[in-house]
Amino acid sequence: MTDLNAKIEVLEKQLLEQHKTNAVSRLLAAIPGVGPITAVTMALSVNPANFETGRHFAAWIGLTPREYSTGGKHRLGRISKAGSEKLRQLLVVGAMSVIRVAKPGSKSASTWLLQLLERKPR
Repeated sequence: MTDLNAKIEVLEKQLLEQHKTNAVSRLLAAIPGVGPITAVTMALSVNPANFETGRHFAAWIGLTPREYSTGGKHRLGRISKAGSEKLRQLLVVGAMSVIRVAKPGSKSASTWLLQLLERKPR
């Protein structure tokens, strides 16, 4: 067990070193809910030049609903779950941590998030 903990510490130090030396990773870490692990993962696995908008990135990673349209009826289904499952999981965990600590009047919570939480059934 001690050997495993030592390996984890070494990996954490390597990850933080990578984070400190990567400018994109440092920018991403400024986003609420994005820590060093998510920031380094995104910086190393995603080329922002491949996406025209954030919506295109969200569709690529699988966070947008899949559309099922027929006969002029537009229906949205579940999220498509395309792209990297690990990266999608990291983003969802980060978003949930921001939601969990969001309180009215807090600086970290956006107006959009607070309005969303007001509409959420209890």
